[in-house]
Amino acid sequence: MSAENVIDPKMLGILVCPKSRAPLTYNSETHELISKKAKLAYPIREGVPIMLVEEARIID
Repeated sequence: MSAENVIDPKMLGILVCPKSRAPLTYNSETHELISKKAKLAYPIREGVPIMLVEEARIID
């Protein structure tokens, strides 16, 4: 895993889902931030979380 695929724990503690305002978890397999409440997965591109609902992937 490259350094750009690792999310800073401090950043993860600050970020919330823009749709549900719920906390996010990091999925190290898919390199996404997961909102269980909104059922969305936000991508991380070049080490930067893309926190746009329209860019998120719907998850079950």
